[in-house]
Formats: sequence, C-alpha cells, structure tokens
Amino acid sequence: MTTPDAAPRSVHIITLGCSKNTVDSEILAGHLRANNLVLSDSASDAEAIVINTCGFIDAAKEESINTILEASKLKSKGTLRTLIVAGCLSERYADDLRSELPEVDHFFGTEAYGPILKTLSPDLKYSLLGERILSTPKHYAYLKISEGCDNPCSFCAIPIMRGKHRSTSIEELVAQSKNLVVQGVKEIVLVAQDLTYYGLDLDRKRSLADLLRALSDESGADWIRCMYAFPSKFPLDILPVIRDTPNICTYLDMPLQHASTNVLKSMRRGITRRAMEELLDTIRQTVPDIVLRSTFIVGYPNETEADFEELMEFIEQQRLDRLGVFRYSQEDDTYAYILGDPIDDAVKEERQHRIMELQRSISMEKNKAKIGSTVRVLIEEEMNGEYRGRTEADAPEVDNEIYVRSSRPLLPGTFLDVEIEDAVEFDLFATVQ
Repeated sequence: MTTPDAAPRSVHIITLGCSKNTVDSEILAGHLRANNLVLSDSASDAEAIVINTCGFIDAAKEESINTILEASKLKSKGTLRTLIVAGCLSERYADDLRSELPEVDHFFGTEAYGPILKTLSPDLKYSLLGERILSTPKHYAYLKISEGCDNPCSFCAIPIMRGKHRSTSIEELVAQSKNLVVQGVKEIVLVAQDLTYYGLDLDRKRSLADLLRALSDESGADWIRCMYAFPSKFPLDILPVIRDTPNICTYLDMPLQHASTNVLKSMRRGITRRAMEELLDTIRQTVPDIVLRSTFIVGYPNETEADFEELMEFIEQQRLDRLGVFRYSQEDDTYAYILGDPIDDAVKEERQHRIMELQRSISMEKNKAKIGSTVRVLIEEEMNGEYRGRTEADAPEVDNEIYVRSSRPLLPGTFLDVEIEDAVEFDLFATVQ
C-alpha cells in the first residue's frame, strides 16, 4: 500500500465503458487538479493510475481486467507507485478482485471522488472543489442528469452497480450546462441510465420536458441531444419540446432491446411489440423529421429462431435511422441469470451479423437519399486535407460521420452548411456551400 510520505503527485486516469463513466472521470480530474495533483497524459509517466472500469457485459469486464493487468506491469518497472481501480466492475466485484489482483493498491466503487482524492492526497485540507476537466473535444460534452436505475430489466446489472435512480435538480443541471458552454461546448449530450425517469424521485412526476425547456432557455448550447430513453411509460410531453425548440436536436436514442413480445416479457421490459410500434408511430407523427436510434440484444436465453426472425421483420419495417446490436451476456445476480446461457456464441454472432447487414442496407438507402441536400454540420477535426464532422442526426462516437472538402480552413467546433455529394453505408461526403 502507498503510505502518506510516498503520496504521488501525478495521476493518469483511464476511462472504460460508457459516457456516464466519462463524466465521472472528468469530475474526478477536476477534483484532483483543484487539490494540486498533476494530471498526466501518459500512464507510463504517472506516479498513480486510476482505472475507471466498466462491468456491463463480459466483453467490458474482460477489457477492464486486461487494462488493470497492463497497468500493473508499470508497477513492476518501478515507474508506478499507486494503482487504483474504481467504477462499476470494482463496485460489483471488489472482494473477488482484491484476492485475484494483489498488485492493485485500492478498490473503490462508482462516484468515489472523496475516498480516491483522500487516498492520493492523505494530507488533504480542501473540500471537493473544481470544475470538470473535459476529456472530450471541447465542442461537445456529456451532461449526466441522473444516476442509477429503477427499471427491472432481467438482463441488466446496472442497478446492482449504480444503485437506485437519483435525479440531479434542474437548477444544478442548468448551472453545469452554463459552465460547459463557457468552456466552449457547443453540443450538450444528455445521458443517464434512463432519461425518461428524470424527476420522479424529486417531485413524483416525470420532468424531462421541464428540464429540456430550462436547458434550452438558459444553457446557451447550440445543440442539446437526448440519449438513453426507456420506451415503457415514455413521457410523450417531451415530443413537442423536441419538435418546437430549435436548439434541441430532433434526435432520440431509445434502446428497444427486442421486438418479440415473448422475449420482451422475459426481459421484464414492461412493453409489447404492438405498444412499441404504436409509440414509434406517435413519435414520428409528432416529430416528423426525428432521427431514431436504438439498440437490440440477440441471443437472450429464450430467444427462438422465430423470435429472432420477428426481430428482423420489425427492423425491416421500422427502418430506424441508427442501430446497434449486443450479444447477450449472462450476468450474476440478474433476474435472467437462472435462465442460463443456452444459445451458442456462434449463433449469437451470426444473428448479430444478420441484423447489422440488414441495417447496413437500410442506412445506405437513407444516406443515398440525402445526396444533393444541404445540411448543417458541426466540424470535429481536420483529417488528411478534409474535415470530419457530424450533423444533427448523429451523436458523437456512435453514429455516422460526414467528410467535408473545403478550399478554406475550417475550425473544429464551428457550424456550417454543406452540400452532400456522395454517401456510403455509414458516412456522407460533402463540400462547403
């Protein structure tokens, strides 16, 4: 263990997993800097490393373990003095990890800012202060509006790792958003385990629409984007707000997970295929130009071939704009754990591939239809003589990109209108108007 007289002064943070983890690491970085610790860009140069882990599915757990093992090698070389593991994997499996990874000095759970800071700076005399230090490009940032989840999905361990749902007040979120915009942020991406649950723990009503209006009016952001909206008991009052508010993107990420009512029931999703179809119809009728993104799970224990074909049919009919697919991962202590994991990995992979091939053709058709149109683009970076950007229809890190040719230099973080000249399955190509 690291002793107070050997307290490190330089710290490197490694963030794994989702955008919620990104926010947690940025907050921790702000606390560290405010207390005079040096943030190192390189793991090999740091005296301490904090690994913010993900424990959502098997692949994420494996990545977390491999990252810990790689970092531990630096201890054997003598360059690293303190290795800290935090986040979801540590929250859930700390006891097991302690016995299996003795080279780790400390294990902490999620949002353990104070204990981590006290460990790295034992003579700490300051309270938890400091602004988030953004790890994303300066023109966009994630805003976590709540923590935890109360939904009972059978396959998901997030409530075990993150706890019950807890909303941050509108006043605090507005203050955070203003601070982000002052730092140069143009796009604020709202994230949570479930956006639609927002406010229920504060005033016993779903208040996402109120939050959207407040952020639109007061933040100063050019784009406000909604990610992770649960379909069951969806708050329809947010739809007119999305439609009628210029700086709220006409975009919605709604993880549907499956389309077979048989599978949805076992997943404890609280919705049927018919109800999902009616919801999607309502969303599209209320916001005609909305871009819809979703994710699905294949290989759930009771997913028959007929259930999978129903999912394929649903995707073909709904023609969602953006889509991702996960292979089912059996998770300890979840409701679905007792069902086992009977579907072979090869079958899961084949089903995942079939869905993505179907979505590839859908996306190609949608992208080709945009050729000749003019769209507004947020420029991200210069790449080999052209510029990579995103439209309002594309969330950072997960969606399509647009490549822009320009005879004049373009600055990252600026908006401009471009004319689309060509398209492939998941990318667009344009020139400056």
